[in-house]
Amino acid sequence: MPISHEIARRRTFAIVSHPDAGKTTLTEKFLLYGGAVQLAGSVTARKDQRATTSDWMALERQRGISISSTVLQFDYQGYRINLLDTPGHKDFSEDTYRVLTAVDAAVMVIDAGKGIEDQTRKLFEVCRRRGVPIFTFINKCDRPTRDPLALVDELESVLGIGAYPMNWPLGTGITFKGIWDRQTKLAHLYERTPKGAFRAPVATSGLDDAIVHEQLDPETYRTVCEEVEMLESMGAPFDPEAVLAGKVTPVYFGSAINNFGVHLLLDGFLQYSAPPAPRSSQHGMVTPDTEAFSGFVFKIQANMDPKHRDRVAFVRVVSGKFSRDMTVVHANSGKKARLGNAQKLFGRDRETVDEAYPGDVVGLVSNAQFAIGDTLTEDPAILYREIPRFAPECFTYLQNPQPSNYKRFRDGLEQLLQEGVVQSFTPVQTSSMMPLLAAVGPLQFEIVQYRLENEYGALSSMEPAPWTMVRWYRHRDGHTATIKLPTSGVLEAEDRYGQRVLLFTNEWRLRYFTEDNPHVLLSELPFDDAPAERASV
Repeated sequence: MPISHEIARRRTFAIVSHPDAGKTTLTEKFLLYGGAVQLAGSVTARKDQRATTSDWMALERQRGISISSTVLQFDYQGYRINLLDTPGHKDFSEDTYRVLTAVDAAVMVIDAGKGIEDQTRKLFEVCRRRGVPIFTFINKCDRPTRDPLALVDELESVLGIGAYPMNWPLGTGITFKGIWDRQTKLAHLYERTPKGAFRAPVATSGLDDAIVHEQLDPETYRTVCEEVEMLESMGAPFDPEAVLAGKVTPVYFGSAINNFGVHLLLDGFLQYSAPPAPRSSQHGMVTPDTEAFSGFVFKIQANMDPKHRDRVAFVRVVSGKFSRDMTVVHANSGKKARLGNAQKLFGRDRETVDEAYPGDVVGLVSNAQFAIGDTLTEDPAILYREIPRFAPECFTYLQNPQPSNYKRFRDGLEQLLQEGVVQSFTPVQTSSMMPLLAAVGPLQFEIVQYRLENEYGALSSMEPAPWTMVRWYRHRDGHTATIKLPTSGVLEAEDRYGQRVLLFTNEWRLRYFTEDNPHVLLSELPFDDAPAERASV
């Protein structure tokens, strides 16, 4: 079978949202409708019920939140779907942003009772900067909601994107009975299932059919008819090309927990999304049908299988065909690597994969030379620069209270640093061996402690650090003068790659240093990653 056929049926997307909007629940229901699971889990499930497939880490199950991004692959209606579930909590933004480099589209989940929230706005901007098409699911329509028209208007006014409702809720809250499909002109009336665990039975009919009148009270029916008439009279026709260009987001309503509207969203997404697109490399664009295999590492995760304590590098296939045991070039080092232990991931479960195509995600097990952002390719000329880095905002010292466990502490921390869970810095003038860790959010430090203890048997304690911002620095061209550091409020250090940084306690210290050292150029990001406009004086 030609590779073009395999490319055409691939769809790779992420689900993003503000915490508690229903992202992980929607992920489970996609798996249910795709036949990947027979009984959907719930983030509020009791201990004796099925746990959520995408939340595989023990701490995720304890807290009911997604901490680590997860890869889930399943087939549906002839498509091969790669679904990347992402952390919703703002403290794990780095992991989410890295995942968004590996997808071709995103489904944005919005709580119908709250509308657009802070994390939703930030993730939307990341998708827009990358040119990722966005499909919107307005969730929890079976609970008290804001006015549906106001929610659609907010998408356009706050996010600055055109919003086209593909369907419309038949009532909201306790009066919510189903969905009106604007494309087929059919009302989908749903029956509730116990805890939403099974696919919801659906009856379809026209909006003026007697069965719809019977399901909706007179006031709700009148409101729905008026809103649908308004949409049809004032809205522009649906433009699929505008969706792929990121100018319009198709909007779907429903209730993920009850399976209301989920299959309409999934069917619509597959109809209007696109197969894998070309990617930019160091020497130009690489199309998916390029003969040479190529891909990039966007995530590393250790200890997914506690029995083996292994390390998995997640690789997004960009071009060509992946075959198990193939030999490729590790473009970042120039060395050859044999890709023998390749596996397909499904949460924490896995199976050996013999071949994969553009859009797929392959897990390469126990290859310590691979790092986040690395390129694997049959063509040494291909080198991807896909993975962004981020300036941390929280800092802490990590102590090892058990010197006898030093090796476990050291090895565990090194692995977590390779995964990108946190960043680390080493002060230049100090005799202390205590690691200085940095992260986007403080919850990441808790994950480090939890995993050190549970995966490596190493206890740790944290000591808060006073720093609130970091800047990478270098001398301006032609300047060699030493930098002038104030007596307090600034610390000179190195990152893991030997690049010099300065840590500041507050914005005032940063401004003071800048005025006192005009010959020094500062950047919020490492200079290899920082665009010109991000560098600061």
